[in-house]
Amino acid sequence: MSEESGTSRRRWLGLTAALGAGLAGCKRSTPVADSGPGLLGKPVSAYGERSPFETAVRGLPDTRTPEVAASRTPLQDSCGILTPSSLHYERHHAGVPKIDPAGHRLLIHGMVDRPLIFTMDEIQRLPAISRIYFLECSGNSSGEWGEKTGRNAAQSHGLASCSEWTGVPLSVLLGEAGVQKRARWLIVEGADACKMQRSLPMEKAMDDALVAWGQNGEALRPEQGYPLRLVVPGWEGNISVKWLRRVMAVEEPYMVRDETSHYTDLMPDGTARVFTFMMEAKSLITFPSGGQKLTSPGYCQITGLAWSGRGRIERVEISTDDGRTWHDASLQEPRLPRAFTRFYFPWNWDGKEAVLQSRCIDQDGYVQPTKEALVEVRGLNSQYHYNGIKVWKVLADGSVSNA
Repeated sequence: MSEESGTSRRRWLGLTAALGAGLAGCKRSTPVADSGPGLLGKPVSAYGERSPFETAVRGLPDTRTPEVAASRTPLQDSCGILTPSSLHYERHHAGVPKIDPAGHRLLIHGMVDRPLIFTMDEIQRLPAISRIYFLECSGNSSGEWGEKTGRNAAQSHGLASCSEWTGVPLSVLLGEAGVQKRARWLIVEGADACKMQRSLPMEKAMDDALVAWGQNGEALRPEQGYPLRLVVPGWEGNISVKWLRRVMAVEEPYMVRDETSHYTDLMPDGTARVFTFMMEAKSLITFPSGGQKLTSPGYCQITGLAWSGRGRIERVEISTDDGRTWHDASLQEPRLPRAFTRFYFPWNWDGKEAVLQSRCIDQDGYVQPTKEALVEVRGLNSQYHYNGIKVWKVLADGSVSNA
């Protein structure tokens, strides 16, 4: 038996013993009154709703202008990798428009041979595909740059969610229009009040960009772009324009408002990085995490999420001693490119203070950095594209806080 396999076996036996001891110490719970099988439950319904005992909701901002704001996914309450459509994060620049799909149109024009206008019916008649991708606002974790970090998973990382998206590849629509060779960029525009616009490189558009009308098996929710949105996998969420109404082929980027005054990275030397589209590798322990509490020492399954705009997550490592040692976590299969990956790590908590961290490595070998390493390169002038390691502190009483 190799030294590594021997160590793994001893670790497994130790955790099994700890789990057995924890179960043996469980006390009989207080008897619960049985309502009995004779009482009829609720009748069938036209549209399902969750149990009244489930209370997870999106985190809302305290603001006088909620139409120009964001709501956050409660990642600490998540299971698996998919985010329910009703809990997918929101980021709006002019509120949610009310759009009748019967009157909605998608215009493709500019440097094309055949300018086209598609109705929703015409788009949905084209060959559709479904893909699971995460979306993440580039301002996700912006508070982590400072000293006062997010108190829980929603506050620190809640501007990221993962869904199954259904639609037609943007390349199919562009092929129908006949994009001219000199067109290297697209200008994509939404139908909200601010007419959100972004410049999208043609190479990415022809690769994996999706014009979606479905999310998690049903039509898009209005706050997610109903009836039509763009999904640009692995790139900052703002470029996945919602309520998509116009695609214009052009020679160069237009340097529109939301890629100049917003969504740029101010560097320490005073220069600004623009078009930093990709969301780098990132991970988060969702249990135990801020605001939660371990009820007693013993076995605890650490779990969380990892994702990368570069592609697939290859490894996740866990530290329970403030980064002094790291151990591989188990990754839930299938591991999909540019989608959430769920990880697990068995831990025997000894009842003492502990500092928990996770870091991920993606298919390109990129390793999620510490906050200190990120600040050394980027400085403290930016509020976008933070992907430093998140730290949680478990106190002796089992409560968990942001370290």
